[in-house]
Amino acid sequence: MSDEALPSDSEAEAPAESSPGPTRRPAPQFKFSTFILTFLFVMGLYMLVDQQARYGIAGLIGAALKPLIGFGGQYLLLTMFLAAVIEMLITALAYNWTTDWVKAAKVQKWSAAFRKVQMEAVRSGKKDRIAALKPHQQRLTQLSSEVSIAQLKGMAVTWFLVIAIYTWVYLFLLAAANAAGGHAWVDIGGGRTDLLAPLGGITFIPLWFVIFSLYTIPASIALRRILKHYWLQRYAAKLPPSGTEPGAVGGAA
Repeated sequence: MSDEALPSDSEAEAPAESSPGPTRRPAPQFKFSTFILTFLFVMGLYMLVDQQARYGIAGLIGAALKPLIGFGGQYLLLTMFLAAVIEMLITALAYNWTTDWVKAAKVQKWSAAFRKVQMEAVRSGKKDRIAALKPHQQRLTQLSSEVSIAQLKGMAVTWFLVIAIYTWVYLFLLAAANAAGGHAWVDIGGGRTDLLAPLGGITFIPLWFVIFSLYTIPASIALRRILKHYWLQRYAAKLPPSGTEPGAVGGAA
């Protein structure tokens, strides 16, 4: 996580230094992290269209998960819950790794302040005031794009794991059903229910898929908020006692 402050107004408005001549752009450097994220995203796409690859990756993941949380196929709902927690924990950590929460918070604060000033300038009808805000708007757009791109990088891990672990859960339930006579029975609401049965007669949405999704969504929201709160609190602890910060985005307004 980076604690660097966003540029102040004077930095945003400063003209670029004159260059004596055309300069050659430096060659892009190879980043192993970018390679891994790109590989996972492409692999996720490939798994989506190729069942053999999807089942193969799920089998590799299952080699680690089944001895850990399989419980011999006796506690299917517990296995699904723990698989959801593991999936969301890894994806939340990946999302946290690619996202600079401090920068995102600063951009959000700057954006709110800028919108207020921009609306006042528009109401005034003074073209010079509106034109004076353009450099700030361009800088804000650039920073917002950087935050969005960083968050999309974390989605590559989410994309890959969602496909792989959802597939593993299905194969695990299918194996448990085959061992129990063709049904993955669990007790829900005092009744016996087959997790592989369609939900409400909708043949392409099995019950297990809905239950597993209900496990993963709250876990994802909770874990990401915890990590975001941790990093913001850690950054706030480094600020001076007055709470002021050189180059803070509040001055962008």
